[in-house]
Amino acid sequence: MAARIERLVTSGTFSLDGGTWEVDNNVWIVGDDDEVIVIDPAHSAAAVAEAVGRRRTVAILLTHGHDDHIRAARETAEQLGAPLHLHPADAMLWETVHEAAPDAEIAEGDAFSVAGVELTALHTPGHSPGSISFSAPGLGAVFTGDTLFQGGPGATGRSFSDFPLIIESIRGKLLTLPAETVVYTGHGDTTTIGDEAPHLEEWIARGH
Repeated sequence: MAARIERLVTSGTFSLDGGTWEVDNNVWIVGDDDEVIVIDPAHSAAAVAEAVGRRRTVAILLTHGHDDHIRAARETAEQLGAPLHLHPADAMLWETVHEAAPDAEIAEGDAFSVAGVELTALHTPGHSPGSISFSAPGLGAVFTGDTLFQGGPGATGRSFSDFPLIIESIRGKLLTLPAETVVYTGHGDTTTIGDEAPHLEEWIARGH
């Protein structure tokens, strides 16, 4: 059976710089009836494990280290028996939540294979220093975490974030993908590269 993308929405909180907000997160499950990769298992290990079911989890990939994305990650990894991957530049965010380090580091160009498709890591810093997007040309998809949303870049007005850097990441790594590429985001609705690309100068003018 061909690989597919499944969406699970989980709810909880996000805390940084002394503030806490209620958030809904997208958890992306990529694979087939036999094996999957889980991207950003937010808030509820039980909900993610239920969605995965009896399938083998090849890896758990984290787009970045903000606590809404990682708080349930260690428990999810233990339940699914899968290695947990994070870019090392977000270690300081990870360490505010977890004592033990992730199982593996993610670097630019790392490839993860599941169900006959490949996800390639693109280092897209700005929302956080270690933000990663995962390009899956075989699925016509890119998973952008909180780097690119429908309507613009992710937030950069908090600690460890950088607006010029996120713009450069989007311009150099994401908007260069085929226009029809579907953007699977960390929160909210999907979009496409072609729908977002014309608005880059508007985002720059708007600033963070």
